Amino acid sequence: MASPNQTLVTEFVLEGFSEHPGLRLLLLVSFLSLYTVALTGNVVIIALISFTSGLHSPMYFFLCNLASMDIICTSSVLPKVLVGLTSAENTISFQGCMAQLFFLSWSASSELLLLTVMAYDRYMAICFPLHYSSRMSPHLCGALAMGVWGICALNASINTSLMTRLSFCGPRVIIHFFCEIPPLLLLSCSPTRVNSIMTLLADAFYGCLNFLLTLLSYGCIISSILRMRSAEGRRKAFSTCSSHLLVVSVFYSSVFCAYISPASSYSPERSKLSGVLYSALSPALNPLIYTLRNQEVRRALGRLLPFSRCHV
Repeated sequence: MASPNQTLVTEFVLEGFSEHPGLRLLLLVSFLSLYTVALTGNVVIIALISFTSGLHSPMYFFLCNLASMDIICTSSVLPKVLVGLTSAENTISFQGCMAQLFFLSWSASSELLLLTVMAYDRYMAICFPLHYSSRMSPHLCGALAMGVWGICALNASINTSLMTRLSFCGPRVIIHFFCEIPPLLLLSCSPTRVNSIMTLLADAFYGCLNFLLTLLSYGCIISSILRMRSAEGRRKAFSTCSSHLLVVSVFYSSVFCAYISPASSYSPERSKLSGVLYSALSPALNPLIYTLRNQEVRRALGRLLPFSRCHV
């Protein structure tokens, strides 16, 4: 608890990339480009899946949810980053910081859980192709998606609520370019034991358990593919998984770097780098990965572009 003669912090200062003033213009152009690509690409993915009947399958339904999560994730961070790169001091109110923390935690944890669901979907499609349609019914897919959004909203609410109960008496500079749990805990002048425990539990569930389940799914998938007699069948099976596997690799590597470590070993530079990966680069790359490596999405996009040119 704060002592009577201490003033509680009502706003924070995001350090951002102020230690590299010479790179300000380059960073501004880079983040603006990544944000534009992320928004445009994910909106296009959602539109293609929504209005193309051939893409109304479980895999693309989950991809549509992934695109929505990417939009929330990048929009909760990058607009404030762009403001900070164009101003002398990037301040954020306590309420704004908590809102950013909630939406970032919600979208990032949802993406981790959804990637596990998508791995299970690919496992069912390749290992049990004859039963895939009946087992991955629209009702089950809807329930899985709602479960992902709901569980992760609850997790984000708990962690954000616990953060609001802490006292912040100064300093008020967050050594990051957005509000996240480890640097905020370092600024608190009240006990953070409960917050650290809840963060550790969330790390264990979203990071470790989901990662192991994803590995298990792909272990079964690879084993099933290697047993296929047809080379063409193996090629098609690998092609349906390669995009998802690439997205999983990029996202998990950044999240492990950022979160799977105690607050006491927090590294600002490492956290900023991983933050760029999962809040800016990953949302921008995901639509490109799924578009360039997926023939069905490319065909749907190809049908859309000529239509658009005819109506310019």
